Amino acid sequence: MTRRIILFTLFVVFSAFQSNAQREFKMQEGDTTYVMKRYVFMLLNEGPNRTHDSITVAKIQEGHMNHLNEMAKTGKLAIAGPFEKGGKHRGILIFDVDSISQAIRMESTDPAVVSGRLEMQTIYWWAAKGSKLP
Repeated sequence: MTRRIILFTLFVVFSAFQSNAQREFKMQEGDTTYVMKRYVFMLLNEGPNRTHDSITVAKIQEGHMNHLNEMAKTGKLAIAGPFEKGGKHRGILIFDVDSISQAIRMESTDPAVVSGRLEMQTIYWWAAKGSKLP
């Protein structure tokens, strides 16, 4: 357990010094080498405008889903999904792009963001390259 804590601490320190241009590095743990890759994690929160009527909400949601599907087709949106009982936190998006500003530009045209129903909050996130959900 101590070894994992040390490796994690080294990872955090190392990643803090990574330049924005470098999105990958190798990390050795015993006989295993991981290629770590930087992604953009975006939290979608409730926006300031939640007073739309039900017909408008349905249209916004349809546009939101179409927007997400189009971004996924480009390969730049790696995964997306809503939270169950997330309260003000409505869902997440993980982008495979070079920068936070690129992810924000892509998501800023989402009808749910444009209408003010959702707001974006972003941070860089590191994961082993090729990670996927079971």
